[in-house]
Amino acid sequence: MAGAAHIVEERRHVPKRVRAGRIALILVAVSFLALLLVAPLAMIVIQALAKGLSVFFGSFADPDTIAAIKLTLLTAAIVVPVNTVFGICAAWAIAKFEFKGKSLLITLIDLPFAISPVIAGLVFVLLFGAHGWFGAWLQERDISIIFALPGIIIATLLVTFPYVARELIPLMQQQGSDEEEAAITLGAGAWTTFLRVTLPKIRWALLYGIILCNARAMGEFGAVSVVSGHIRGLTTTMPLHVEILYNEYDFVGAFAVASLLALLAIVTLVIKTFVEWKSTRRVA
Repeated sequence: MAGAAHIVEERRHVPKRVRAGRIALILVAVSFLALLLVAPLAMIVIQALAKGLSVFFGSFADPDTIAAIKLTLLTAAIVVPVNTVFGICAAWAIAKFEFKGKSLLITLIDLPFAISPVIAGLVFVLLFGAHGWFGAWLQERDISIIFALPGIIIATLLVTFPYVARELIPLMQQQGSDEEEAAITLGAGAWTTFLRVTLPKIRWALLYGIILCNARAMGEFGAVSVVSGHIRGLTTTMPLHVEILYNEYDFVGAFAVASLLALLAIVTLVIKTFVEWKSTRRVA
């Protein structure tokens, strides 16, 4: 009771101009979010349901739509585990050891944040395309990378690999390596040390990075658009399929698939918020 009374007393002493400024800032922030986030999401739902629920659900019966959903989920199912393993290994190496080229490795990890995904996709076309550096060699062995599933996976791997590593590196650097060294001194092996000592300390940051990586993998457009060839039913992920349907004036179908992507994004956001809450609660 005394604490509550103290808070009320403090609020009474806050100048009116300060309170007015605080309210104004909150209104600006809420209005900005409503304009850029809530309004587009609402428009997606409205357009998807414009012709009724039967047409909305019927949009997902289209074979090309089903193929796009399956391809998106398959790509994420491959990319996220690979980048998780890479992120853990890279973070461990950077945070626990000193070696030549460490700064270069950190720069390379950050590289996808600095370059356009379209440029990244174009690089793979120049490497593995029919007229690329390895194009003739691949054609001789009947190996398809560009305009096929491998190209989509490689492009998605490139644009998503920093997320897990970038969440783990600062945390592992802050934690140091004293506990790992103590475990090894007591006879624990590398795998046991990781599972029993390192993993419990980084599990929330690791899960947070995995969530971000998965969200980017499912929503990637630029790099995948370049390497996929837009072969309908074969190499079109959900974002690419939305573009195709919209360009064909199938607005209900386009917004139906977009609403599914939005739903996945909202679920990801809820999980992300839960992870942040658990992590903050653990620290407190």
